[in-house]
Amino acid sequence: MFHKILIANRGEIACRVIDSCRRMGVATVAVYSDADRGARHVAMADEAVHLGGAAPADSYLKGDAIIAAARATGAQAIHPGYGFLSENPGFVDAVEAAGLVFIGPSARAIRAMGLKDAAKKLMEEAGVPVVPGYHGADQDPTHLAAEAGRIGYPVLIKAVAGGGGKGMRRVDDLKDFADALASAQSEARNAFGNPDVLIEKYVLQPRHIEVQVFGDGHRAVHLFERDCSLQRRHQKVIEEAPAPGMTPEIRKVMGAAAVRAAEAIGYKGAGTIEFIVDGTGGLRADGFWFMEMNTRLQVEHPVTEAITGVDLVEWQLRVASGEPLPARQEDLQIHGHAFEARLYAEDVPAGFLPATGTLAHLQFPEVARIETGVRQGDTISPWYDPMIAKIVTHAPTRAIALRALESALVDAEVAGSVTNLDFLIALTRHEGFRAGEVDTGLIGRDLDDLVAAAEPDPRTRALAVVGLAGLHDPRVRGGATLWQPLRRTIAWEGGEAVLEVLGSGAARVTLDGQPHEVRWQGDRWWVDAALRRNRIVSHDAGVSVFGGRTVHLTPLDPLARDTGAAGGDALTLSPMPGLVKSVHVEAGQAVKAGDRLAVLEAMKMEHSLTAARDGVVAEVLAAAGDQVEAGAPLIRLEEEEPA
Repeated sequence: MFHKILIANRGEIACRVIDSCRRMGVATVAVYSDADRGARHVAMADEAVHLGGAAPADSYLKGDAIIAAARATGAQAIHPGYGFLSENPGFVDAVEAAGLVFIGPSARAIRAMGLKDAAKKLMEEAGVPVVPGYHGADQDPTHLAAEAGRIGYPVLIKAVAGGGGKGMRRVDDLKDFADALASAQSEARNAFGNPDVLIEKYVLQPRHIEVQVFGDGHRAVHLFERDCSLQRRHQKVIEEAPAPGMTPEIRKVMGAAAVRAAEAIGYKGAGTIEFIVDGTGGLRADGFWFMEMNTRLQVEHPVTEAITGVDLVEWQLRVASGEPLPARQEDLQIHGHAFEARLYAEDVPAGFLPATGTLAHLQFPEVARIETGVRQGDTISPWYDPMIAKIVTHAPTRAIALRALESALVDAEVAGSVTNLDFLIALTRHEGFRAGEVDTGLIGRDLDDLVAAAEPDPRTRALAVVGLAGLHDPRVRGGATLWQPLRRTIAWEGGEAVLEVLGSGAARVTLDGQPHEVRWQGDRWWVDAALRRNRIVSHDAGVSVFGGRTVHLTPLDPLARDTGAAGGDALTLSPMPGLVKSVHVEAGQAVKAGDRLAVLEAMKMEHSLTAARDGVVAEVLAAAGDQVEAGAPLIRLEEEEPA
């Protein structure tokens, strides 16, 4: 067994690897960028080495610097985590050439599965079913459009070197194919350095079921399946294991196909075989097809660990150090059910845009398994994936595990950045999801209802006003009627309310003309006579109400300049820090509402910025290649003539 390894990654996966290494008595070396100098994974590791600037290209993608750090610190092996260099065969070759061990598959195996088109041909040869499609080398747009027509719409354009939903577009009609193809190729070129795509038949009621495999280079086993169907724009939101509706017979067939796939390339370490499954009429042994293989540990691996009792990181280290497979297929069993929810810093009402911010308050329930790379006071950086934590629950049955997930999310407290927390809670309460009726289109079909269910109600906002007035603090409550006005206006960024102190333990809050009576006794709260399961917390960013639906109020800065009406719908602002990828209009050009004005590249994704109304472009305030901050003006339309 290794005595010291270097972890070539950051965030929650680096912390996760360190946890297993500690249990095994293996020392760890962290690497970090300028942006991560004070990060949690750096504090947890036994040693840490600085790599360079905040941009991944200047730090976590510098394979030579990572290898040099491993050699300088005496590390014997490198664990890549996921993302960054984890599926880069050139990096594997360089690690081994330096006399170090790569904790993962061989470069040959990564290359075999790295390009989706070649991987599908290989899987066909191994007897693994594949989705009908075009995986050829001819990338001429006219030829690709013809192939899409042959396959039949709807089709899915996918980057051959892709992953994580990047370079992927669904197309329902020939008229939209050219634009979708150009966008997918551009995103693929930026993310992977390879613009090539493949075309696949789009399964109308698809489920995403993946099988965890593990090999030692000679033979492989599977650790059962995970259902990752709950997705938003091809990004997984909540995963579970085992898959709803799975039978022992179908599990055996899928597991055997996954093992054939792994053994066909002499796979070593942890990997995932992803299948697209036809969800119409239930699961069938002839209704699943190979989609791709992820030659690394997956983000959602904790749910597999929960139901099998296996520490996959421990297995990775043991096999990489020369041990054979730690278990036979017949030794592995499923125990209960597990869920994982991905908590992100993102603005759900704004279209799930990634967000930044400093975590002024952060607290998680002890009843759930929490995988996180941040602590209270840390900043969510615009340079990396905005994940805050993975929240994992496990129970004897699916129903209990889902209830436990809901409870854990309700009890999670995050302030300082907008998050998808309330959206996740709404998902756990979705009737179809509770019943196990999942497919990749569920969120899209019910998106409006899910977002609306995540919006705070007025009673929760009334509690936040009480908190902003300081009445949640027992030290303030006792003297409220002595030193504060009985009736006053409470203002915050974006709104105001009237608060009246009614006496000891009671107040009236008038919001938007509607009065709400708030009463309290100790830490118990009633609003309009209904007992509330809420917690009011003060922090550096203001006041937050947690428990069911979250409300954050930031006190009004009297020195802040009112810019709310400056732009209106005439000014297009950058929704986040990022790179202006392209500008599609010029001064004097007429545009319609919804027309694309510019494309912003941020958080490893492309975001189209569109016109809020019809009008004429007055000014173009940014150019392709500009790095802009959140709120930076990009395009200004001419003011509308008065009616």
